[in-house]
Amino acid sequence: MSRTTTRWAPLTSTVLCLAGLGTSAYLTVEHYSTSPSYACPVSATINCIKVTTSSYSELFGIPVALLGLLFFLGMTPLCLPIAWRWDNPWPPRLRLAGLTLGVAFVIYLVWAELFRIEAICLWCTGVHAMTLALFAVVVLDTALRPIEAVDSTSDLPPRNAGRVANKGR
Repeated sequence: MSRTTTRWAPLTSTVLCLAGLGTSAYLTVEHYSTSPSYACPVSATINCIKVTTSSYSELFGIPVALLGLLFFLGMTPLCLPIAWRWDNPWPPRLRLAGLTLGVAFVIYLVWAELFRIEAICLWCTGVHAMTLALFAVVVLDTALRPIEAVDSTSDLPPRNAGRVANKGR
């Protein structure tokens, strides 16, 4: 039996994951480049090199760009259309848990850009926006799914089962 989901969520999440994967891959390649040349305008506010070479560009010695790439590598299989149809409670749980962690990290990175580095990287902002949009897709899909579909992952009967059975009385 397959799970019921909105029609737009699987395709939208897959496109967002692939875009995030591509952008994160670009940032990772630039990070490891001997002379990074980000396609990014430089101004007082926008400065990709300042952001990506700051002390906040690594976490425990791991480049944030690589963490973003690993994040989207993990999220992509969970957001493929087939994963949305699996009648297993773990893919949606992992999808939501991963995105919750991703959004928390995005909040930290935006804070660092605005208040510590005092510059914004447009490429990083794109990754942040894709992560937030992906989170919104997953949350909206859960909210808009029929009640029976939400209840199908639990051992409990659907919420409206009693109302349907008692309607004729």
